[in-house]
Amino acid sequence: MMLHNRVRRFSAIVAASAVFAFSSPAFSQDVTESHLKAARAAVEAIHATDSFDNILPNAAGALESQLIQKNPDLQELISKTIAEKAMAMAARRADLEKEAALAYAKVFSEKELTDIAAFYSSDAGKKLLDNGPNVTRELVKAADIWQNGVGRDLAQQVGETLAAAAKAKAPAAPAADATAPADGAAAPADGAAPADGSAPADDSQN
Repeated sequence: MMLHNRVRRFSAIVAASAVFAFSSPAFSQDVTESHLKAARAAVEAIHATDSFDNILPNAAGALESQLIQKNPDLQELISKTIAEKAMAMAARRADLEKEAALAYAKVFSEKELTDIAAFYSSDAGKKLLDNGPNVTRELVKAADIWQNGVGRDLAQQVGETLAAAAKAKAPAAPAADATAPADGAAAPADGAAPADGSAPADDSQN
C-alpha cells in the first residue's frame, strides 16, 4: 500500500507540473486546425521535441532506484509496476507535441510553418539538422583563431602608431655651427682668392 501511494504521489506531481507548465496564457491562443497542423509538421520536421524523449524514462529510472533502495524486498514488484505505469503514461507524449505546435503557431504564420517543414524535410534540411552541431563546433574553433589574430594584429598596429607618434614628438638634435668649415672641405684652387678676400700668394717669386 505504501508503494502504491508513493507511485500515485509521484504521478500526481508530474501531472501537476505538466498542467502548470502548459496552462500559461502563451499556450492558450486559439489557432485554426490547418495552422495547428502546419505547426505540428514543422515541429516534427525540425525534431523540436526530441530532446525531451528521455524525460519519462529518466523519471521512471530515478523512481525505481529510489523505491528499491527503500524497499529492497519489493524490487520485482517495483520494477514491474513502474514499467507498466510508465508505458501507460507514454501516450501523454501527444500532449507535449500539441503544446509544442501551439508554441510555434503563436510565433509563425501557417505559410511560414509550411515553408519550414518543407525545407527541413528536404535533403538539404535534413543534412543541416544532422551536421549542424559539427559545423557549429568548427565555426567556434575558427572564431577563436580569428579572434586571437585580430587581437594580436590590432595591438601590433596600435603599438606601431603610438611609437611613431612618440618619436615625432621627441626634441630634435641641435643644429651644427654654420660658420665652421665642413669636414673634408676642398682647399682653394691655385690662384683662387681665399674665402676671406685677401690676395692669393705669388708663387713666382720663390
